[in-house]
Amino acid sequence: MIGDTMRIAVASGKGGTGKTTVSTSLALCAPGPVQFLDCDVEEPNGHIFLKPELTESERCVVTIPRILEDKCTYCGKCRDICRFNAITMFGRTIMSFPELCHSCLGCFLVCEDDAIAKDEREIGLLEAGKAGDIDFVHGRTRVGEAMGVPLIKAVK
Repeated sequence: MIGDTMRIAVASGKGGTGKTTVSTSLALCAPGPVQFLDCDVEEPNGHIFLKPELTESERCVVTIPRILEDKCTYCGKCRDICRFNAITMFGRTIMSFPELCHSCLGCFLVCEDDAIAKDEREIGLLEAGKAGDIDFVHGRTRVGEAMGVPLIKAVK
């Protein structure tokens, strides 16, 4: 318990164990103010049971690099710091791969030539509303998106 607030998390690494059934049942029978956060951003199902009226919707984005070749000196520091190979160089050609970027922002820190601009990539949608007296929030990962952690953080 934190102050007068009780926090209950229902989690399992395996699908089909009843996490959503238990979570929604607890939310429906709990006294006092309840906030239901469905952090299963790949397959959120809490809304099926609670049927919330979703009144808010917000795009969830991560910051990604856009190389400004007219400023780039091809030093390779951005490529070297990227652990996910989202930036690569072939001679005097530099390429970024937004779908590989984990938005660590390291490339922005090491570029001494201001040759990287901040761009964004949508990873999903954050939706919120109410199901009776229950405050409801869930995230929906964009189809094909491999990175759900930033969306989970947004839900929380």
